[in-house]
Amino acid sequence: MATIENKVGRLKLEKYIATLPGVQAALDEARFEIAARAEALLLQHRQEGHASIDVVDGDVDKYVVLDDERGKKAALSIEYGRAESIAVRRRKDGTTQLEVIPASEGLFILARAANLPKKRKGKVHLD
Repeated sequence: MATIENKVGRLKLEKYIATLPGVQAALDEARFEIAARAEALLLQHRQEGHASIDVVDGDVDKYVVLDDERGKKAALSIEYGRAESIAVRRRKDGTTQLEVIPASEGLFILARAANLPKKRKGKVHLD
């Protein structure tokens, strides 16, 4: 009885197809369109100007990334929002001050740019 391998050479069939030049070109085109929409959406909401849209090549996949490494490292909060929190600030004179950081709604920049549903990650409640 014959067996059928799910491989082309040493690659699994899915990876072989995904790495074909035509498939990679289609992924590049889709990534460019999503990144352009994400940049336009981010520009509408830019406050301090630190966050940016980047594109990254994976082994096979292509990614659009919301990057805030230069700012407050708040890309997750920008995308999904955040609950109200309290921060403790230490003053130069040695005293401490409690500061309430208000809740904020997520902008869903990447989700909207990719036409994905807006879903919160984790248990963030904005009551």
